[in-house]
Amino acid sequence: MEDVAWFEAVEPSAAGAARRAAVALAGQLGFDPARGAEVGVAVTEAMTNLIRHADDGRFLLRALRGLGGQAADGFALQFVAIDSGPGLADVPAVMRDGVTSAGTLGVGLGAIARLSSALDIHSTPGRGTAMVGTFLPDRRADLGRPDPGGNDGSRAFVTSLVAGLTRPITGETACGDAYAVRKAGDGVALLLCDGLGHGELAARAADEAVRIFREAPESNSPVELLRRIHQGISHTRGAAAAVAVLEPAAGVLRLAGVGNISGVILDGSRRSGLISRPGIAGHQARGLTETRHPLSPGSLVILHSDGVTPRFDLSAHPGVASHGALVVAATVLRDAGLRRDDASVLVAAVPRAPAQSWL
Repeated sequence: MEDVAWFEAVEPSAAGAARRAAVALAGQLGFDPARGAEVGVAVTEAMTNLIRHADDGRFLLRALRGLGGQAADGFALQFVAIDSGPGLADVPAVMRDGVTSAGTLGVGLGAIARLSSALDIHSTPGRGTAMVGTFLPDRRADLGRPDPGGNDGSRAFVTSLVAGLTRPITGETACGDAYAVRKAGDGVALLLCDGLGHGELAARAADEAVRIFREAPESNSPVELLRRIHQGISHTRGAAAAVAVLEPAAGVLRLAGVGNISGVILDGSRRSGLISRPGIAGHQARGLTETRHPLSPGSLVILHSDGVTPRFDLSAHPGVASHGALVVAATVLRDAGLRRDDASVLVAAVPRAPAQSWL
């Protein structure tokens, strides 16, 4: 995936800027002009809602690649809209055309639902809304399997149980945080890294870590993967980095990390912390070790950089864990992301059934 731009919903012109960027991206991804226009309408509606009704609205536009399946050429366009506004008490109601009320985010959601290939929304009254809209070149194509928790009228579909978000520090366009996901045997390996500092040089360190992680020989050893990253980014300014290998069949999460990457396993009301060792990948990472943590079906694994405070509380958002991993990541970033630092969140939902695919 490629994050294109974050937009702040602070003035009416932001809606036009987001629409133009979305239409241009659709064209780059091979969408025909008519479908590109539909994307533009949906993006305008979403941004206008944020500007008119939300507090601290933020809007991300990005491209998804390598989807496979019935997604034409494996490409899709996606937006993520988050706000700390009044929220929605009844999502299915506002999905119906013409239903809204003053002070609520509602106008245009019916149009967005019709024009998108998939739409996932979670809203907490008094706390805000997280919305993910995904667009295939052909709106009639099948994006993926229905989300079993998508019973709120949002037509939620998820193509992956793993999703992440990054957001640069205020004033920068390049983000020094990055993440990647790859298969590891019957499980999945996650990488989250935070290049030292901010801007282009930090982004180069993080991007190099991602490249090494993706190109490494198949391995389910987080220490081995992290060691490769440490050795391979020595020519950069370095990074904090953590590799987590999730093995649901064995009921274990294996973690190796250095620097300020941390996280949590949420299993019902139980919360287990994930902590990395001190160090800097690429420069100071002596004695890399692995820690093991119990992993249960249906639990959530959340990794984050120090641009996200660890004090987020998903229990304040009833039902959010039943939505796609990207809505969960967006909720965490909205509630706990810091403006004075690059921020990143990576979420993995452990399958409840062995037949469910990670990727």
